[in-house]
Amino acid sequence: MVYYKTEEEVERIKESCELVCKTLAYVGSLLKIDITPLELDKKAEEFIRDSGGEPAFKGYNGFPASLCVSINSVVVHGIPSDYRFSSSDIVSVDCGVKLNGYFGDAAYTFAFQEVPADVMRLLRITNESLYKGIDQAVVGNRVGDIGYAIQYHTENIYKFGVVRDLVGHGIGRNLHEEPNVPNYGKRGQGLMLRDGLVIAIEPMINLGTKDVRTLEDKWTIVTKDNKPSAHYEHTVVVRKGKAQILSNHDFIVQEIKNNTEIKEI
Repeated sequence: MVYYKTEEEVERIKESCELVCKTLAYVGSLLKIDITPLELDKKAEEFIRDSGGEPAFKGYNGFPASLCVSINSVVVHGIPSDYRFSSSDIVSVDCGVKLNGYFGDAAYTFAFQEVPADVMRLLRITNESLYKGIDQAVVGNRVGDIGYAIQYHTENIYKFGVVRDLVGHGIGRNLHEEPNVPNYGKRGQGLMLRDGLVIAIEPMINLGTKDVRTLEDKWTIVTKDNKPSAHYEHTVVVRKGKAQILSNHDFIVQEIKNNTEIKEI
C-alpha cells in the first residue's frame, strides 16, 4: 500500500528530517582520529532525545544502536563498535528519527584527511548521483526513472558498482513504507510518481564490484571485494516540476568546514 502525504504530514516529516540532519551535523563535529563509533552513537542518542525525538533505528528489528556507522568497505548497517578511526577512513553515518509520530531519514559519508583521491572521487560521484535521482522524483515520472538516473551517472559513466541488494523506500508514519526505490532501473518503468509521495532516495555505490555480503552479526553489509563504499541519502516529496527535499545536508557541510580532521567532498 502506497501512502500519499497531506501537507501537514509533509511538514511533520520535514521536522523529523531536520533533527536527523542536525544529529548528523553534530556527529560530523565530533569526528576525530581515535574517537570510536560507540562514543558517537551514545552522544547522538542523547542529542536526539534531548531534542524531543526518538532514535528510529534503535531496537528496529533488533538493531542495537541509534546510528548505522559504516566504515570503508562496509556499505550500510554497520553496528557501532570500539574501533578507533584513522586518518584514511571514510565513514558513512545513517540516522533515523521519530518525532511527533513521523519518521525522518538521511545519511552522509564523511572522509578523514588522508583518504586517497580515487575514494574521494567515489564519494563525490555518489553524492552527485543522489541529486540526479532527486531530479527525477517529479509528478508523471516513474520509480525506474530515479534508479536509471543514479545508475547511469555512477555505473555507466564512472564504472562504479551500484548495490542491487539494498534500496531506498517510502517513509512517513513508518520508517520503511512502499514503494521500494532502487538505485538502478529502466526509464518509464515502475510506480507512477504522484504529488505527496514521500521517499528516501539513498544511493549505495561501491568503488569496485556491486556485489555485497552480510557478516555473521546478520546486520553489517560489506563489499565482496573489500573495496570502499559510499552512501548518501535524502528524504524527499514528489512534486510537480521539482522534488522538495525535506532533509538538509547544509547543516552537515557547515560542520565539516569547521572540522579540520574531515575533508569536504
